[in-house]
Amino acid sequence: QVQLVESGGGLVQVGGSLRLSCAVSGLTFGDYPMGWYRQAPGKEREFVAGVITWTGANIKYADSVKGRFTVSRDSAKNTMYLQMNNLKPEDTAVYYCAAADNTQSLRLGGYRYWGQGTQVTVSN
Repeated sequence: QVQLVESGGGLVQVGGSLRLSCAVSGLTFGDYPMGWYRQAPGKEREFVAGVITWTGANIKYADSVKGRFTVSRDSAKNTMYLQMNNLKPEDTAVYYCAAADNTQSLRLGGYRYWGQGTQVTVSN
């Protein structure tokens, strides 16, 4: 059974930083697509960052977070991270991590596995 568990959310002031973690179990941590999404109150879930392949660092970021957020991983811990710097009030949302079996399944059906989310609140 595949499980993704996010952690690291919390309350932070504008300009501050947080690092979210996504611990993966049930999948051999390899070169499969993973991503981060977020959903603010009253809004649809939106793409934040996506790793098509870790090999070659094929990573995409939403324009709204480019230059402020960075995705990384620790293979030994089966964990993906989202480092968030210079946080803004509009970054307030529940953040989700997601994974797909491979690039083809991602292309055909999107991410198959999702975490439960972690709340990030940025205050003025």
